[in-house]
Amino acid sequence: MVSANDFMPLDGWDHLELWVGNAKLAAYFYEHAFGFTRTAYAGPETGVRDRASYVLEQGDIRLVLTSGLRSDSDITRFACAHGDGAKDIAIAVPDAEHAYRETVERGARGVVEPHWVEDEHGRVQLASIATYGEVVHTFVNRSEYGGAYLPGYRPEASQNGAPGGIGLRAIDHVVGNVELGKMDHWVEFYERTMGFTNIIHFGDDQIQTDYSALMSKVMADGGGKIKFPINEPAEGKRKSQIDEYLEYNEGPGVQHIALATEDIVGTVEALRSRGMIFLSTPEAYYADAPGRVGEILEDWDDLKRLRILVDRDDDGYLLQIFTKTAQDRPTLFFEVIERHGARGFGEGNFKALFEAIEREQALRGNL
Repeated sequence: MVSANDFMPLDGWDHLELWVGNAKLAAYFYEHAFGFTRTAYAGPETGVRDRASYVLEQGDIRLVLTSGLRSDSDITRFACAHGDGAKDIAIAVPDAEHAYRETVERGARGVVEPHWVEDEHGRVQLASIATYGEVVHTFVNRSEYGGAYLPGYRPEASQNGAPGGIGLRAIDHVVGNVELGKMDHWVEFYERTMGFTNIIHFGDDQIQTDYSALMSKVMADGGGKIKFPINEPAEGKRKSQIDEYLEYNEGPGVQHIALATEDIVGTVEALRSRGMIFLSTPEAYYADAPGRVGEILEDWDDLKRLRILVDRDDDGYLLQIFTKTAQDRPTLFFEVIERHGARGFGEGNFKALFEAIEREQALRGNL
């Protein structure tokens, strides 16, 4: 039953689908580098003729990696235009038709009309709307389904003895980069169509370095399950990281995906041992951080050794670290985050983080 004062009830994240150049290789990477377990597959062997999709899971996180199988495929074109990137931020809902109708009536552009797909395991209700760039939100009601993922997918175990999880538990937030002057447009979009609220606003005076700046607003649903920070570039002396992203992504899209853990030290140790490369933090950061952040449960020597960032707000503290980009284009990357009450996004770490990103930009000749 939908409450009268909540026209858009959400159950949480359902999955993130990445459209990639080679889904088989990407699945191997996410299994072995991030510790995901393969659970389902769809492709020619299951009767799907135009694509291959691998479903990977860890904790409550579900990634779907999809490649097109023909040159005229929308998936292939997407990968050529943007590189490997997030196409679908799918949201679990109690009623996908209701979610679709409510958002479209409030001005969202419908992409896929509400419909049911079914097999011997039950049925799933799906519908999709457009958002910034080529990103879509699919509303998923799987309350009547007991299969591995969706009809058309077969259960499939990880190949090549891929090791198990490394402590990643859930999606914390998904960040979008949009063009200059478009941040408020998309903030209003989420307010109007989905009932989200702007819970945090960072101006260019807060997120800046000597060379570049950006602005950001964080949108969240009423229950705080779904959080969408939205960034736009700001005027600076040189090209900002958002400008670089927009250039190489050929438009707006998902900048990074934040994955939550309850043991960031153990998770980052595992990621590093599997070859994951993170942005570097200068030594001076760790001279100042204890005085700025105060008492924490973790060992500062571990955080310094692994280059994990720490920040505190009125509700507690958080720990975070950011990978380098997940492909050759300077676009999509990942964050690992552990929260101890904090509801923010590491404002105290912005300068250190952005200077690290600028060092990478300079190496690419794009600063």
